[in-house]
Amino acid sequence: MPSTSSTSADHTVFVPQALVRVRTDSPLVQCLTNSVVAGFTANVLLALGASPAMVDIPEEAGPFARIASGVLVNLGTPHAEQRSAMVEAARAVASAGTPWVLDPVAVGALPVRTALARELLELRPTVIRGNASEIIALAGAGGGGRGVDSSHGVEAAKESARALARTTDCVVAVSGPVDFVTDGARSTRIAHGHALLTRVTGGGCALGAVMAAFAAVDEDPFTATVAAVTAYTVAAELAAKQASGPGSFAVSFLDALAALEESDLAQQAVLS
Repeated sequence: MPSTSSTSADHTVFVPQALVRVRTDSPLVQCLTNSVVAGFTANVLLALGASPAMVDIPEEAGPFARIASGVLVNLGTPHAEQRSAMVEAARAVASAGTPWVLDPVAVGALPVRTALARELLELRPTVIRGNASEIIALAGAGGGGRGVDSSHGVEAAKESARALARTTDCVVAVSGPVDFVTDGARSTRIAHGHALLTRVTGGGCALGAVMAAFAAVDEDPFTATVAAVTAYTVAAELAAKQASGPGSFAVSFLDALAALEESDLAQQAVLS
């Protein structure tokens, strides 16, 4: 990972550019994700301008990963067949050099997915995205949260995130009211988003797919991750202005992603 520092001014420049590249290139994102959020995740990618592919069975996951632009591995509902496909895909992208995102849902709290996350970690994900408790547990500094819910605040996970990033040579993104992204040397906080994201199934999980899309069009995983989180959370803020509750927010959020403009990101991005 590059060791140079970056500033919020730099971020506000590359975030809009990254959005343009996603829409221009329409990266093919393979999603090995949980059954609860698959449809919403696919719709988020389509709204953003990327192309989703929910290829998650053995003997297909590996070959498809070699042609995908980016890959998401989300451990939300890891049945036996999907677990095999996840390892197969991660091995394929490791050899192909394709960026991939690991979302260790409920790691630490549950034994099967925790063991799987450890195995996948050895295959060096490009980005790890999780809530504070998941990141702390994956770094070996805690036992996880309450299932998919975090028991820790983002600030409590900062040092674990930095240590995990350095150990695995990847980018770590901690989701929360203020998101934290680090590659072990550089770091930034992203003060965007809305509480309604936490009341829509897939509101967090779909972000991992968006990270994979942005990583597919940017050679620097750190800047790609910052851009992905910023675009996603700014869209959430715009959607919340039109929503009256979780149901209308989910629809408004897809519309906001599709309508998101460079000027929205250039003018509203708050990073530190």
